Amino acid sequence: MNTPTFDSDLPPALLIGVVTGLRSMTSLAAVSWAAQRGTLDLKATPFAFLAFPAATGVLGLLAAGELIADKLPIVPSRKAPLSFLGRVGIGALCGALLCAPTKRMGSGFLAGAAGAVLGTEVGYEFRARLVKAVGGMDFPVAFLEDALAIVTAVKVVSRKR
Repeated sequence: MNTPTFDSDLPPALLIGVVTGLRSMTSLAAVSWAAQRGTLDLKATPFAFLAFPAATGVLGLLAAGELIADKLPIVPSRKAPLSFLGRVGIGALCGALLCAPTKRMGSGFLAGAAGAVLGTEVGYEFRARLVKAVGGMDFPVAFLEDALAIVTAVKVVSRKR
């Protein structure tokens, strides 16, 4: 009797997509950081440049900028069509890149996209309900969401692939 095997690539791809739904640039910065550190091998992909220190630096700055901008009232909702599509695209890319070392980029692409949809929708709803529960104080809830995204992203990309 054959026992089904657990596919260890897809849960991280799904989770990095969820992170993208919360903070889109955090996931891409984390993937670049992992490539630079050598825990993610992207040498055989067109995205090998993500391992360059300059790429990691720029993406880190963009991620930090997003963390700041998220708190501003002028920033459109993550569910706005362009923002939503961008998150799905970045989530799909990050999921594919996490699966690149095992040559399963297509599956990772789909898992990352699904995770981004999930992270966007559930993250939005969670934040809105939690803000309401704490009397309308968005700032601390946004910081909690930041921390969740950062910790999850680091955890996902820290294991050797």
